[in-house]
Amino acid sequence: MTAIATNPVPTNSTWTVDPVHSNVGFAVKHMIVSTFRGRFEDYDATLTAAEDGTLRLTGRVAASSIVVKDPNLAAHLQSPEFFDTERTPDITFDSTLVRAENGELIVDGELTIKGVTRPIEARGTITEPAVTFDDLEKIGVELEAIVDRTEYGLNWNAPLPKGGFALANEVKLVATLELARA
Repeated sequence: MTAIATNPVPTNSTWTVDPVHSNVGFAVKHMIVSTFRGRFEDYDATLTAAEDGTLRLTGRVAASSIVVKDPNLAAHLQSPEFFDTERTPDITFDSTLVRAENGELIVDGELTIKGVTRPIEARGTITEPAVTFDDLEKIGVELEAIVDRTEYGLNWNAPLPKGGFALANEVKLVATLELARA
């Protein structure tokens, strides 16, 4: 992905996620020694460029679509101790400001997890539009943000026998999106 100096997205355009060629996931330090990663399979995102050139990015993730390598862990992550998917099925994002700064895409917005909405800043890149197969026009957006999971009510943890905890509070959110012009 290339960094941006100005908004490369044509005005008055809407772009929707291609879920086959996109990925939404997370990474968290586990047992102090390694980074655990997971992803979600059911998500959507839309990028809209207004007539004045301002951008708006929105997204939704079905928390129950979490994918990890252990089915028991997947069930635990869907429980009230984590995402509580029965009561709060979706994780949502709505941008409040999308801008370029020093060649980097910066997206400020509101992230809602487990019914708790907090401000967030994601940083990354956006590509110029390109025409792909079947004359589809596409752009790519890659974003990362760090959140404190406990600020969203994801408080489960377990102390380790010699100090420390099973999970870090800091979680990296990663969205790699390929978006097609609607």
